[in-house]
Amino acid sequence: MQTLFYMGIIFVLGALMEWLSPKFGLPKVVGYLLLGLLIGPEILGIIPEHFIQDTHIIIDLALSLIAVLVGANLKYSTLKGMGKQIVSITFFEATFAFLFVSIGLYLLSGFLGFPTEQSLIISILFGGLASATAPAATIAVVHELKAKGKFTSTLLAVVASDDVLALIFFAFSVILGNIFLGNGAFSLGTVFDMLSIIVLSAVVGIVGAFISIMIDRLFVHHKGMETISTIGMVLIVFTLSSYWQLEPLLATLIMGVVMTNISSDFDLVEEEIDNHLEEIIFMLFFILSAMHLDLSTLSTMPFLIFAYILFRFSGKISGAWIGAKVTKADKSVQNYLGWGLFPQAGVAIGLALSLQHQAGFESIAPLILNVIIATTVVHEFVGPIFIKYILRKSGECEVG
Repeated sequence: MQTLFYMGIIFVLGALMEWLSPKFGLPKVVGYLLLGLLIGPEILGIIPEHFIQDTHIIIDLALSLIAVLVGANLKYSTLKGMGKQIVSITFFEATFAFLFVSIGLYLLSGFLGFPTEQSLIISILFGGLASATAPAATIAVVHELKAKGKFTSTLLAVVASDDVLALIFFAFSVILGNIFLGNGAFSLGTVFDMLSIIVLSAVVGIVGAFISIMIDRLFVHHKGMETISTIGMVLIVFTLSSYWQLEPLLATLIMGVVMTNISSDFDLVEEEIDNHLEEIIFMLFFILSAMHLDLSTLSTMPFLIFAYILFRFSGKISGAWIGAKVTKADKSVQNYLGWGLFPQAGVAIGLALSLQHQAGFESIAPLILNVIIATTVVHEFVGPIFIKYILRKSGECEVG
């Protein structure tokens, strides 16, 4: 009874916050995070600590859907039409963000107070998270300014694609972390273990996709049932991957890639999730995320928060510039597109949350989650300002 009562409070207050946020000029994501912090155990204590500890099933549900929908961005017909510019920019900006944050934080690990034996893994995990960009803020500003043109299309395509690389980089980081935290050594056996986990995770995702497609054929012209069965298979793939100690995010990502390229009906499933489930899942997701925030710990790491934002943004800008330069993109794309990749929210928080219940990461996970939630507030406030600026510089918006 208590669980349903607290869920009811979160739903009602979440709906009110969604209504209030625009009236105060707050991005919706920031509103959810502030609400979660306010009603959580750190401030008002309306939602108790024991409830938060029992909500990992909601987080896993959100993560599994995020991974599948991110994988759905890798549709061959779309990528083929996007051209070399999008692929090049996405690859360089995501990779540079990963490298800048990983290397930068590792070099500063002593100053930042990272435990010596865990400094490399902590830095690489932050690097994996840095690649992700939040599309919601970008789309909202594009709609607000009625922006339309080549620059705008390129920006939206890159923002929609780089979460794929973020999931891959983070999965790679977690696999490395499990190996290093397990035996602390790197060898040929380590490489074999890593490749085995990656390959087997992909196999589980591929098999799950084909099973889901076969089941969906029973529900032709009934998209509601197709959506239900697909979500069921997504949850099965995610859970089995975890049970077999593989990488569930990678498995569900691969499942999304296979389904979007083979199943002609998967677009209908995506539409159903977007229309009926996404708002509820992500409202709960962001509110519960903020409840994990430890304010006392947060106050001790301002330099880490600043360093993460600085290194990530430097990697995004320089990577986008190089990716645009090598493909001879327009000058406006070369000079300004990287600034539009500042926002970060759902995917990064979700990946950080996924560490909370993984064995071996107990001492690392709270630090990473606190930093990512804190930087999300900065990213979501400042990001729209940058996006408005570059869209106006591109000359593609109707509102001056």
